[in-house]
Amino acid sequence: FNEFGVDGGPAGKELAPKLNLAKKHLSSQFHVNFPDIEVRQLVLTAIAMKGLGAILFVFGHGFGAFLLIVYLLVSTPILHDFYNYGPDEPRYNILLGDFLQCVAQCGALIFFWGMKNSITKRRKKKAPKSKTA
Repeated sequence: FNEFGVDGGPAGKELAPKLNLAKKHLSSQFHVNFPDIEVRQLVLTAIAMKGLGAILFVFGHGFGAFLLIVYLLVSTPILHDFYNYGPDEPRYNILLGDFLQCVAQCGALIFFWGMKNSITKRRKKKAPKSKTA
């Protein structure tokens, strides 16, 4: 938190060019202008989602898994942009490996969330009726 500063700190400095590149790519594909996003607020939102999601996930709450899934779906294509590099470049293999790892984590979270929602609620056992003669 000491390094967060007014510009988002080191995370904001690394995220800003990747975010601008992703916005340009998406706006060219969908022919829509996206609004400007404050990198500092994006970093703060990512920290909050990851932290709260992790705490809830550790305690077995399904909403924690949902927060982590949303975080991974939004951040993975932006942070691990292997598609901007050629297969011959050394950075490509590192980013592709990190991207696939995040995809695997997202799959595990979806599995957890599905299993959490499929378990039926246990019903209280009815007390046996007393037999009267």
